Amino acid sequence: MIPAKFDYVKPASLADAVAALQQAGDDAKIIAGGQSLLPVLRLRMAAPSVVVDLGGIAELKGIREDGDKVVIGAMTPYYDILRDDLVKQHLTLLAQAVATVADNQVRHRGTLGGALAHADPAGDLGAPALVLDAEMVITGPGGTRTVAAADFFQGLFSTALGEADILTEIRFPKFTGWRTHYEKFNRTAQAWSMVAVGVALKIDGGTISEARVGLTNMGDRPLRATAVEQALVGQQATADVAKAAAAHAAEGTAAPSDADAAADYREHLARVLTGRAVLAAAG
Repeated sequence: MIPAKFDYVKPASLADAVAALQQAGDDAKIIAGGQSLLPVLRLRMAAPSVVVDLGGIAELKGIREDGDKVVIGAMTPYYDILRDDLVKQHLTLLAQAVATVADNQVRHRGTLGGALAHADPAGDLGAPALVLDAEMVITGPGGTRTVAAADFFQGLFSTALGEADILTEIRFPKFTGWRTHYEKFNRTAQAWSMVAVGVALKIDGGTISEARVGLTNMGDRPLRATAVEQALVGQQATADVAKAAAAHAAEGTAAPSDADAAADYREHLARVLTGRAVLAAAG
């Protein structure tokens, strides 16, 4: 299907992009890498009057170190994230999750900011953003503000972004030395996650001193499995501990039922995948 007619704007600066969104109002759509928006336009699930392309704004791209944080520009493609030494050293869970996204072609075009702003609960970057305590830097008509990942995701395809707001960068504290793993289950290669689990463990002398667990596609937004985290802290990193903790993975979730899986099957997957992810992270 051919998209409905729309005007196309490619600003050269962030200020121009915000102004273009303000002028267009709620009829505008932002395009980053286009891997989520273009299929939606082709299916006419959205028919914006204006599409604002952020691809020409250089300040939205790149990865840098800022003290105890790693800062990733919203327009940075997945491919650059996978190759970056800062990410490999300090944000291994993010790299592991990005490596599961689609295929090489998509990873060369898709962007971290685009995926987070799209807020698909089946997307693979939301749960790692929660686990890694990401902060979203947002610029709009009222200036710049920072929103924690836990407050950024507000529902199905819904975020803290206003109509003329742009996600400009994502700031991550360093998780250097943490043991991590992203375990994903999907129907076919390169497909969306039916369920996925991201785990980050801090292990001291064989004992789990800190645990962070995120769930993908177990509700209308990415979730933290806090009951699992509480069950892991203070325990030895063993198979029995992982299995017992994973039994709590579906607590507090609202898994959807759809053509891929029923809710009870997703709950089962969450428990199984959490156990696997904890064991893989613990080594």
